[in-house]
Amino acid sequence: MPNEPAIVELHTLASGEEGDFFALLSDKQEQLTKDGKPYWRVTFRDARREVSFPIWSDAPLADACRDNWSAGGFYKLRALYRETNYGPQLDIRLIRPVEEADADDGFSPQKCLPSSRFDAAQMHADLVALAEEAVDPPPLKRLVLALLDEHRDELLLWPAAVRNHHAFAGGYLEHVRNVARHAHYLATQYAQLYPDMAPPLDVGAAVAGAILHDIGKLRELSASPAGAEYTPEGSLIGHILQGRDIVREAAARQAADGEPVPAESLLRVEHIIVSHQRLPEWGSPKPPMTPEALIVHYADDCDAKYQMMLAVLADDPTPGPMTGRRNVLGQAVFRGEGN
Repeated sequence: MPNEPAIVELHTLASGEEGDFFALLSDKQEQLTKDGKPYWRVTFRDARREVSFPIWSDAPLADACRDNWSAGGFYKLRALYRETNYGPQLDIRLIRPVEEADADDGFSPQKCLPSSRFDAAQMHADLVALAEEAVDPPPLKRLVLALLDEHRDELLLWPAAVRNHHAFAGGYLEHVRNVARHAHYLATQYAQLYPDMAPPLDVGAAVAGAILHDIGKLRELSASPAGAEYTPEGSLIGHILQGRDIVREAAARQAADGEPVPAESLLRVEHIIVSHQRLPEWGSPKPPMTPEALIVHYADDCDAKYQMMLAVLADDPTPGPMTGRRNVLGQAVFRGEGN
């Protein structure tokens, strides 16, 4: 690209503005028009904007799109950004794959990927600190800390889902840290309010279960530049049963080392994992049947729904005080008067 202007970011372009930017080709699908003619629907994105649009079979870039563009690849584009009645569009002038030298112009894969607003290493450290503080008895604490340490590298990058909530790099840690903190607060408050409950509320098990409730997503999902996808195990088994498997396997290794987790503590944590989605149609084979499981379920559900509402408020283009209804929540959200 001779005489290249300064690099901008895709999400900063206003409608009608042209610029050079780096983007991820996150999706590429061959489809058919109503007349049966093939075309490609492509999706380019950076960390804060996603643009899907067609490449028609008679367009100048059609052959290059078909033969050379690969989903999951990073590209440098010169394109005009337009907002139309059919959604955002890119009129591509020039395009090529990212090269090593583009790092000097600020290219980084992370700039093209949606990611948590929070530092992943700090979120992981916060979970470790919470486990150190709140999980009891000591063998259960060791189990939680061992799993956090064993899977640290994956957890720093993992999304919490393929879509709907926290579906971005670091989303797993953002979601789990929120759930664990909320569960710790609620469990501590209820334990203090009802000290005569028999048996007493097990704050340590609640926090351990909150930290581990989604651990099965390490086997349910595979992370890639194009976004999270379900593994075969994820599609056939899901994260709930695999989460219980991961915890049981770790507990068996720890028992072989001479520090078994007390049977009831382990049972309460396993129950939190298998019941945290509450309903069979949501994936749980059992509903919450302990106070700890009830707390974790609502902490989990609240955080997921809250993140969905944040996304609706941030992304919905409908003018006025109410958003549209075509969103992940399936309902309008009130912005406030004057919006």
